[in-house]
Parts: sequence; C-alpha cells; structure tokens
Amino acid sequence: MTDILDDLAWRDLIAQSTDQGEMRALLAAGPVTLYCGFDPTAPSLHLGNLIQILVLRRFQRAGHRPLGLVGGATGLIGDPSGKSAERVLNSEDTVAGWVERIRAQVSKFLDFDEGPTGATMVSNLDWTGPMTAIEFLRDIGKHFPVNKMLARETVRARLDTSGMSYTEFSYVLLQSMDFLELYRRYGCRLQTGGSDQWGNLTAGVDLIRRVEGGSAHALTTPLLTKADGSKFGKTAGGETYWLDPELTSPYAFYQFWINADDRDVEKFLKVFSFRSREEIEDLIKQGAERPAARIPQRALAEEMTTLVHDAAETASVIAASKALFGQGALEELDERTLRSALAEVPRAEVPPGELPTVADLLAASGLCKSKSEARRAIAQGGAYLNNAKVESEDAAPTASDLLHGRYLVLRRGKRNVGGVAVAAP
Repeated sequence: MTDILDDLAWRDLIAQSTDQGEMRALLAAGPVTLYCGFDPTAPSLHLGNLIQILVLRRFQRAGHRPLGLVGGATGLIGDPSGKSAERVLNSEDTVAGWVERIRAQVSKFLDFDEGPTGATMVSNLDWTGPMTAIEFLRDIGKHFPVNKMLARETVRARLDTSGMSYTEFSYVLLQSMDFLELYRRYGCRLQTGGSDQWGNLTAGVDLIRRVEGGSAHALTTPLLTKADGSKFGKTAGGETYWLDPELTSPYAFYQFWINADDRDVEKFLKVFSFRSREEIEDLIKQGAERPAARIPQRALAEEMTTLVHDAAETASVIAASKALFGQGALEELDERTLRSALAEVPRAEVPPGELPTVADLLAASGLCKSKSEARRAIAQGGAYLNNAKVESEDAAPTASDLLHGRYLVLRRGKRNVGGVAVAAP
C-alpha cells in the first residue's frame, strides 16, 4: 500500500477528515473499500465531479477498492447542500436515463478487474426503492434527532431565507443510509466527497456507529476555486464544462486547460494530474522559466483530454489548435473537430450564395471593429484566410475556399483567430 493520505495532502486534496490516525492505520492494514456518490442531476458529470472520480482512482491505484455510487434514489430528491432554493424535481424516466449515462462515465476511470481492488458500480435505488415509508422511518429516521438536523448549516441557511421542504430535509437520511448499506454489503469503511458534503458524510459515519456499532470514516476535498475569483469548471459566461463530448467538445475541453492562469496551473496539476511530485515540480519550473511556452498547461491539457476522451481525440484537437494558428493544414481537419474549434473563437454566419469580401468577414466576425480597420489590416499584411495571407483589400473567398463546404478560418496577426460558417440552405 502506498501512503495515499500523504499523497492527497501534498496535492491539497484533504479539506476535512475524521480521525486521520485511525484512518491511516486502517488504510495501512490492507485493502479498504471506499465510495463516492454521484447524483444524476444532469445528463453528464462535469469538471467538479471529475475531482471526486479521480480521488477514487487514486485510492484504487494505492491498493484500495472503490465503489462508484450513482444516486438513482437520491437523484429523485435533490441534495440541498449549497443551494439557496428548492431544486426542481426531474421525472423518474429522466433520472433513470441520466443514471445510466453517469454510470458509464464513472466506469471509464476505474479498473473493474477481479481481485481485492476491483471496482464496483452501484445505484442506491436498489435498496431504497423496495423500502416502505414505515421501514424508512423506523429503521433510519429514529436515529436522527430533529434538533441536530435543524442545527445543520445547510438547513439553517435555508430556513432563514427560502425555507426547505421535508423532501430535501430528508436527503441526509438517504445519503447516510447509503453508507450504512454499503458498510453492510461490501464492508465499506470510507466515504469521500467535496467539502460541502461534510455534514452528509459524517451523518453516515454516525449512523453506522449507532446501528451497527461499527467504525467508518469520511474525507472531503476542498472546493476548487480559480485565482481570478471565478468558478472552477465554468466558462466566462458561466457555462459548465461537461465530461460528455456532445455537451463540451474535446477541443473546448482541451482549451480550458491550455488557457489555465499561470497562478492556477500548479494547483490544477496537483489535483488532476497523475504525474509524480517530481514531474509536476519540473513542469512548474519550466513554466516559470519560459512562461510564454505554457509548458505546464500543455502537459495538463494533453493528459486530461486523453484521460477523459482518448488519445485520438487529443491528437485531433492538438492538430486543430496548431492549424488554426498557421502551423498545420486546415484541410486535414475532420469537420467535427473544425466545427468545434471555430465554436470557441469569434465567428460570423453568412447566408449561402456569393461570399462577402474578406474585409466584410473580418468586421462581421469581430476580429476587426470596422470594415475600414479590416482594410488596414489587409494592407499591412496582417490578415489571413485559411492561413493564406490576403493580398488585396477587395479580396473575396470563393466556394472552393470553403472547408467541408461550409467553413472559413480568418486570422488577424499571429494570435487573433475567427471563423465563418455558411448557413444551411
């Protein structure tokens, strides 16, 4: 067994934990079964969830047995943690569909080989669904003093503002029951999660002690923030970076990491990368010596895109990134990758038919503030169409210039890229 707690601590991945001395002894004694839960509140997991998935992966690589729990039951209720208002409940069919998608996503990151560390996927609907309301109240509810539940920070905050339904009030009971069931079924002794889950995790630890007289542990990771104060895993417009390639393209996913602030990249490498401490420290050193090369960002972007998608997608994305900036052949990019790349830059859509001049397109895409500014850029030799320098202020693309029959790549100078798409007839 490698010392997983020391590794997590170096990576700043421990926010709170139950008795670390006891936990360390438990982990050193042999394979420990642990779990983390993922509620199906959307059709895909996102970058924030990836932190927890990779914590399970780290424990497995250190010789322990992970359980990935998908909340087929708790997803029907909704966790009030961190929410200022009641969640909108999704239909049973919607949640069931999301359960299968999320189960598949989590499964990609774990090893299911037979043996003491082989992973298992479970759904809490398996034990919650058959239970009657009377059984739930007698067997679980009686172990939760109402005065303690009312004192929980999540409950207090909501009662002081928008209020909380009994549905969300009972969520902590359901999550605690999950830990109890996994303790009984699999000998699970550790639950992990984000720091906003601390109250739910420790309630499960307490329930195991009350019902079974058993010992269990909880460990949370810090909520990750960015140096500029914005939310981790969000675009500038507040959109979420998803793990599903249909919701966030591999190109956009890669660009998230490549554009990481220099102040954040060391933190991101520690939290997400599986490189060793020595390798990470060397990347940070190279980044400090040659900041313009963005060496640590590129290493992280390649590792994460390969991990979440695959090596072929990563190669396509890197090729697209180079081609957009004149370092590769745009004609060799497949349509999906090119479309995804152009979705991340200033762009314009034009109707089918005769194409406007390059100057018009530079202005329409936002690469230039006006047509006159676009003409000046062309005259100064700083405008490009599909990586070819535009020689004439009146130059206009033709149908033969359209990539995949629909797209044009514009560039102003070395680094300002834009796109044009011809609308479907």
